[in-house]
Amino acid sequence: MALIENRTFGEMKLGDSASLVRQLTYKDIEVFAIMSGDVNPAHVDTEFARSDAFHGVVAHGMWGGALFSTVLGTQLPGPGTLYVSQSLRFRRPVMPGDTLTISVTVEQKNDANHHVVFDCRAANQRGEEVISGIAEVVAPTEKISRDRIVLPELQLRQHGQRYERLIEMTRGLAPLRTAVVHPVDEVSIVGAVEAARMALIEPVLIGPEPRIRAAAQHAGIDLGPYRIIATEHSDAAAALAVELARGGKVEALMKGALHTDELLHPVVSSAGGLRGKRRISHVFAIDAPAYPRPLLITDAAINVAPTLEEKADIVQNAIELAHALGITKPRVAILSAVETVSAKLQSTLDAAALCKMADRGQIVGGVLDGPLAFDNAVSEEAARTKGIVSPVAGHADILLVPDLEAGNMLAKQLEYLADAEMAGVVLGARVPIILTSRADKTLARLGSCAIALLVARHKPQGAAA
Repeated sequence: MALIENRTFGEMKLGDSASLVRQLTYKDIEVFAIMSGDVNPAHVDTEFARSDAFHGVVAHGMWGGALFSTVLGTQLPGPGTLYVSQSLRFRRPVMPGDTLTISVTVEQKNDANHHVVFDCRAANQRGEEVISGIAEVVAPTEKISRDRIVLPELQLRQHGQRYERLIEMTRGLAPLRTAVVHPVDEVSIVGAVEAARMALIEPVLIGPEPRIRAAAQHAGIDLGPYRIIATEHSDAAAALAVELARGGKVEALMKGALHTDELLHPVVSSAGGLRGKRRISHVFAIDAPAYPRPLLITDAAINVAPTLEEKADIVQNAIELAHALGITKPRVAILSAVETVSAKLQSTLDAAALCKMADRGQIVGGVLDGPLAFDNAVSEEAARTKGIVSPVAGHADILLVPDLEAGNMLAKQLEYLADAEMAGVVLGARVPIILTSRADKTLARLGSCAIALLVARHKPQGAAA
């Protein structure tokens, strides 16, 4: 282990110096802003900074100041140093990508109190001086040599960042005319109106009008801009929403304060429903901070114990969703408890068959592999340990689960143990269905609406312009 040592007052002489070199990154700026609470838009808002004096984000001045502290506390004099004072002059901005050389030089020594005055200079990669100043410290008088502490790795996690990117992808698209079914509580009415304000949907509120207005009043929302179609109860609201979708008067459905089964019952009806050419299925779009890419999990909400043929539809629905989200060749991991085919585990047999169906063109637009255990699907290291060579293992975009129970438990575990957020949408019907939960956070709800909009406006690969 490396050592950290000091230079005592007696060991230092005038003109002694020490330095370090550090390149500024956006992460440095974000960490300093989080630590200090300084969220001046000149430092953290790229759009604002473009019109500022320096035409770009700049470092906090005291980020550079802190580097002088680093040299003084770890090199010269090093451990045992006590700060007395520091004055700095900031001469030029420091921007991401700039490389600073931070130097301190002994200028004065006071034998009476062991104070040392240092000249402090910082220069960028062009040799331009960006910071200058003076620091005064109490230097240590006893020699210190210790093992250098290895600090933990710092990871910044911005919740909902992937949903923000999805929302950004919808810019320029016309909002989705959406039947919001039975929005009679504050959560569902606020979710619909927030999505409307973000130009993701054009809501048509369907349900008992007095209860809709009461929920809006309680939430402090003006319903003046929005159309309301009154029905007596939630069943009637769901049936009317499906009728409007069949007639092309709305382009999507959005779940309000009713049970999922109640919403989907008229959707899957053989007479007057919204069934398409494939089986209806649900996809969770997961924003898991520790996973390096968006993750789709299917089916964790509708199909309880899907057959092989039904799984083929579920996979194809998810692949087409991935295309709409900009993933041109999604990698599909077909999950089981093991990564080898076994006659004792139906999920492994289904996985092998689905892969062969993809080979024969019965499933298109993605790369399939399975069976894969969860760890092998999402971790390159786990896949290497098992000797699995696959374009999917460790890089999965889509996880096809064996059944609803496995999918639901997996999604909830990611949400509550891995700090993930989930957006949900139902596919395979004539229109996308936005399936939200009361526990969903605001960005996840908006993410669900953005996904539905991208799906509805997406042109399948190979379609005419």
